[in-house]
Amino acid sequence: MTAHTEVLVVGGGYAGVMAANRLTQRDDVSVTLINPRPTFVPRLRLHQLVAGTHDAVVDYRDVLADRVRLVVDTATRIDAAGRSVTLTNGRAAGYDHLIYAVGSHSIEARVPGADEFAHPIATLEAAQRLRSIVEAVPATAALTVIGAGPTGLETAAELAEQGRRVTLVSGGVLGPYLHPRARRTASRRFAALGVTVVDGPDAKVTAVTRDSVHLRDGRELPSAVTIWTAGFGVPDLATRSGLRTDNAGRLVTDETLTSVDDEHIVAAGDSAAPSGLPFRMSAYAAGCLGAHAADTVLRRLAGTPPTAARVFFPAMCISFGRGAGIYQIAHRDDTAMRLFVSGRPGAKLKEFACESSVKHLINEARKPGSHRWLKNDNRPQLLAGAPA
Repeated sequence: MTAHTEVLVVGGGYAGVMAANRLTQRDDVSVTLINPRPTFVPRLRLHQLVAGTHDAVVDYRDVLADRVRLVVDTATRIDAAGRSVTLTNGRAAGYDHLIYAVGSHSIEARVPGADEFAHPIATLEAAQRLRSIVEAVPATAALTVIGAGPTGLETAAELAEQGRRVTLVSGGVLGPYLHPRARRTASRRFAALGVTVVDGPDAKVTAVTRDSVHLRDGRELPSAVTIWTAGFGVPDLATRSGLRTDNAGRLVTDETLTSVDDEHIVAAGDSAAPSGLPFRMSAYAAGCLGAHAADTVLRRLAGTPPTAARVFFPAMCISFGRGAGIYQIAHRDDTAMRLFVSGRPGAKLKEFACESSVKHLINEARKPGSHRWLKNDNRPQLLAGAPA
């Protein structure tokens, strides 16, 4: 081990901040966090930003350990052989170890007109633009939310609770992760909010225009503002850098979260694909994976073999406006149980989860190495049953 170790963390979301803070356990490690913007974005709040009920930003000084150096820039290429990262300003930042935590975003919709007329919500800048667009149209204007995953459900409900006229379009089922009983509860909540739900295979979107959404069955829905929440993608930094990625562009790693191409690169969060079977997206899981990625680096520095990541988040939290929510409990194999908490208690649990996701980062900044999490001993069985 050299006298001093430089660790770069690329990406300042839940996973990156947790990893950076945890690395400060060692005085002989210098940690630099590279992020495109100067503020931390709690992505769990972006639907609230669109509706005007939260700003969805936190000062990095509140969540980063004092010893972590923040560089506001974007990484454009990783030179694994030379152990350096090129930034948009043209400079190269060297490293001994790199933690890849670039997060995720929505992908371009492969539907005619969607890229031009539908508005994404997956980033701070996109949500801020969308908020301005929503505020510019009359309160009675038709708003259409496409996609019935957690982001779509929460965005539709948040806007409807503000008195907006909202249609939620899903080409499948409403909230596919939810247990059918919880799904029926969600449907009742949308009915109470006045949200029109259009779902099923005939509700596949075939085109988006400036003022309408076209469906497979020929229906044309009027839409002054169309919001696109469907699809998943990650920044293509790893792909552009010649590192092995899965079909979605996530960095392929082993179970310790180490890149299969280079043991000096460790991934965490949405942009990691350990053994080709990524963990389910959640702020909680991202933070835990960030902590484990840091532990992998720290164990290597200590001359100890890293261990396999075992992260278990036995729930999914979905808000339906400020007044209701669903806290869906899960089995060890990450499938939904019949058990869930709904209504105002569900909303309180979702708010607790949002607050806790940031508090975990703050606690780790103050006391690095303190974060603990539930371990999923079922992971080997899940891997055994995964497609080759």
